[in-house]
Amino acid sequence: MKSFFEFKMVHAILIAVFPIGIAFTLIMPQIDFLIAAAPSIQGKKSLSAEEWNQWGGSPVRNNTSDATGIPSEWSPGAFDLDTGEWKSDSSSNVAWVAALGSQTYGNPVVASGKAFVGSNNGKGYIKRYPSSVDLGCLLAFDIKDGSFLWQDSSEKLPTGRVHDWPLQGICCAPLVEGDRLWYVSSRGEVKCLDTEGFRDGENDGPFTKEKASDEVEADTVWVLDMMKELGISQHNMCSCSVTAAGDMLFVNTSNGVDEGHINLPSPSAPSFLCLDKKTGAILWTDGSPGTNVLHGQWSSPSYAELGGVPQVLFGGGDGWLYSFDARGENGASKLLWKFDCNPKESKYTLGGRADRNHIIGTPVIDKGFVYIAVGEDPEHGEGVGHLWCIDPSKRGDTSPELAVSLKDPKTPLPHRRNQAVIKEQGEVARPNPNSAAVWHYPGFDTNKNGKLEFEETMHRTCGTVVIKDDLLFVADFSGLFHCLDVKTGKPLWTHDMLAASWGSSLVVDGRVYIGDEDGDICVFELSREKKMLGEINMLNSVYSTPIVAGKTLYIANKSHLFAIREGATPAKASVAK
Repeated sequence: MKSFFEFKMVHAILIAVFPIGIAFTLIMPQIDFLIAAAPSIQGKKSLSAEEWNQWGGSPVRNNTSDATGIPSEWSPGAFDLDTGEWKSDSSSNVAWVAALGSQTYGNPVVASGKAFVGSNNGKGYIKRYPSSVDLGCLLAFDIKDGSFLWQDSSEKLPTGRVHDWPLQGICCAPLVEGDRLWYVSSRGEVKCLDTEGFRDGENDGPFTKEKASDEVEADTVWVLDMMKELGISQHNMCSCSVTAAGDMLFVNTSNGVDEGHINLPSPSAPSFLCLDKKTGAILWTDGSPGTNVLHGQWSSPSYAELGGVPQVLFGGGDGWLYSFDARGENGASKLLWKFDCNPKESKYTLGGRADRNHIIGTPVIDKGFVYIAVGEDPEHGEGVGHLWCIDPSKRGDTSPELAVSLKDPKTPLPHRRNQAVIKEQGEVARPNPNSAAVWHYPGFDTNKNGKLEFEETMHRTCGTVVIKDDLLFVADFSGLFHCLDVKTGKPLWTHDMLAASWGSSLVVDGRVYIGDEDGDICVFELSREKKMLGEINMLNSVYSTPIVAGKTLYIANKSHLFAIREGATPAKASVAK
């Protein structure tokens, strides 16, 4: 792999040609044991091929599967416009369809014989909460036929859209292990549920004060209200797809700005948490982004043992990627390294015009390296982006550049929210000799005309990279799907989907699947050359990411979850009324 300095030289040339602007009481004695008991999971799937138990399939978050026999062609069928019933005889290769809410942003997870999806209450499965009642809903379905099992219901917060945006529902994916499930609700709660709900006739505790205990209701085991207990003030939505190592559960709190988008109501509240997975007890917290959070914090953590050290990675709302020793130290967080993913001269402004971004996607770990891209709330529109490959073996500030004043060039300037380097104040960005950047992809002048055309630019993204066979795939919010050489960061091809992409791709069975806001699933051959195999419309916007469990491909569009399997005969119970 080329050194960072080679790529820094190339990057400097590109910039010169065309500017891109572009505490709590903790249970510390148990932590070492928890890590020692946790398997080394880097680059490995720890579960059976029949399960996809968390966002990205594993704590390294690389959305790839070794499954075979996955269809590349199918028809979702049609729905009766009056009843909403699925017309199964109009479909092909679809085993069943389950109705979700009216807006679905949560990624499906399959484990313990069930499919779990976050949505809103548009379906109204529970009588005490008809569809006219706005809720955040975590829905559980039987993977045999798509029949509804139970629902965890999160009533909307009285503070309104500043904390709990209407109709958005649950926007994250849960983590499932055995008969336990963990997720972050739209009310800012970290919850542990029994995957059987109340269908097993038991009320698992210590939490036993559920409002209802019918078999269609969720059975809560424990709950941590981050707003009440930690002073968190999430912006618009609390959303984090949690992951774990041993008995340690990692959570991004979503602490963010107020409704005016300027002030941070809870600047001292933690951004990152480590909890005891069994009890919900707080093991350590960290508030590194502090007052520098630009907007919200909706990224999800990843975990792996890197260089013999258990590292948990968090994307901050300040645009920095943070790595911590997962075990903490004496009841506190232990920072290993941090990396500024934005150019020092970039500036954050309101209204979507900024070229300084925060992190929404999830860091991915592959073969000892870390990959992350920057983005913004889709409501703020399109903009320039950056994708990085990072060496996680270095320590301290490993950013590509340091912000310094010409009056004291040896002393880095303090971390600032809106802009790290202000030229008018005699400040400059200097190369960081401790940089961990392996390569940087802001785009690439493929046609060598001295500027970045639309299809040559890496734009803001909500997406997470996927890596397989030395190929890296990522979709940006402008609708471009990028394929890069993972060793060099150079683009091999791009594809304009002509619609915004909110999700990430899936690599399985020699193919790449990616969805967009128009509802299309583009299917490509896993290749260094662009070979599009087809485009299948899912009848509604696809904001989530396809997954595979067993021989089944699961895709959630805005209103339905589809179980797609080669030669499938539609299950009789799969009626979405």
